[in-house]
Amino acid sequence: MRRIQTGFTLVELMVVVVVMSILIGVAIPSYRGYMMRVHRVDATSALLRIAAAQEKFYLQANPAQYAVTATELADPPPAGLGIGTTERGYYTLAVAPDPVNGPGVGFIAIAIVDGAESQAADTDCVLFRIDEQGARTAEDSGGADNTEACWG
Repeated sequence: MRRIQTGFTLVELMVVVVVMSILIGVAIPSYRGYMMRVHRVDATSALLRIAAAQEKFYLQANPAQYAVTATELADPPPAGLGIGTTERGYYTLAVAPDPVNGPGVGFIAIAIVDGAESQAADTDCVLFRIDEQGARTAEDSGGADNTEACWG
């Protein structure tokens, strides 16, 4: 009579370990890349809220001009407008007057990745900008334009 074998052999177990290692090796970097792209929404949505608040400020200011700082926009605070950092804290926010024509004509809102947060590993989209005309730009860590990938 032949005995029926139950359980796994060492070879079968090693095959499973190798397959799982390969799957994990592919899945974790892919997931991290996905999370970085998702966290970019923190910057883009904050900049769009700032642009909307700037337009409101411009309509209510006498004489008509844009806010020079983010603090000006927060008095009274519009709903969901982060001052200093984005809602989830991945980016630092700044507002500046138009460098050429001044606050009466335009503004630039900037979101820069916060080096202390997990988003600092996203070297493809380090800096986001929006201006009074709605022009959106973004740069990678080398300063090259990467608007299509970052705002897309």
